[in-house]
Amino acid sequence: MEPPLTAADVVVLDDVLEAAERLEPHLPRTPLHRLRTAGNRPVWLKAEHGQPTGSFKIRGALFAMLKLHDARALPGVVATSSGNHGRAVAHSAAILKVAAIVVVPHSAPQVKIDALRALGAEVVVTDPGSLDAVAVDIRDRHGLALIGCDLPDVIAGQGTVGLELAAQCRELSTVYLPTGTGSLLAGTAVALKGLGGTTRVIGVEPELAADACESFRRGELTAWPVADTYRTVADGLRVPSLGPYAWPLVRRLADAMETVSETEITRAARLLAESEGIVAEPSGAVACAAMLRGRGRDRGPVAAVMSGGNVSPAWHRSLLDSR
Repeated sequence: MEPPLTAADVVVLDDVLEAAERLEPHLPRTPLHRLRTAGNRPVWLKAEHGQPTGSFKIRGALFAMLKLHDARALPGVVATSSGNHGRAVAHSAAILKVAAIVVVPHSAPQVKIDALRALGAEVVVTDPGSLDAVAVDIRDRHGLALIGCDLPDVIAGQGTVGLELAAQCRELSTVYLPTGTGSLLAGTAVALKGLGGTTRVIGVEPELAADACESFRRGELTAWPVADTYRTVADGLRVPSLGPYAWPLVRRLADAMETVSETEITRAARLLAESEGIVAEPSGAVACAAMLRGRGRDRGPVAAVMSGGNVSPAWHRSLLDSR
């Protein structure tokens, strides 16, 4: 059993509780959707596609920006993103009435780029390997705040998912979470473990972008080449490594890491669309894919965080046509 978190850790339960209080006036508590295809078994989806920006990312981005705004340290913002984090930053910037620039890879789905521009953000498109360098240059030239996916306040904001899960399903035995930079996994683990429950917290990655699984197995932060991670259909999880703030929390608090194949990802997305009426982006279906595979193994109520539903219409049509 993991020892309890101490005040020396970068994010603790009190940070997540503060985030929940600050976000409550702005964001809904997303529901748990019971899978009809699971029959009488208590199998749930945490419906984060119901957030205003279509994904869980708004929790962390808005909390981090609210704190900077309180400190009068938010002249404007810049962020890197394949789409959902940028959309969350742009939406938060619109709420707080500050400018936003989002740096995206050229492979970002057009539906996500269009959404950024609709929110008033300036979009800069660049090579995937240059995202961070371009964002830092923009930050330095324009004096903006760089809102990364892995900031401690972002992790605390994402951890409010864990608080809601604990309140909505008190006997939850296992939760599966999609894992990119690890802020959702880390924050949710901080919340659930900090509350003293026994829920197993499992991170899930595509086989083609399994840097976090390798890090977890080796016990040290390990990066993959960007070109390797860009092979997966799960565009929101095409990151080379866990974030430096998330990694120590993941290593200490996550119970396991698993991978899913591209076939399992698309199969889960198709099941959600056809049987549950839920449109899931590939990254959003990753945790569900692992949960479905573990149905005969898991005991008690289980849940997967359906992290987002911002999928291109063309991809969704091709998914349904390929059945």
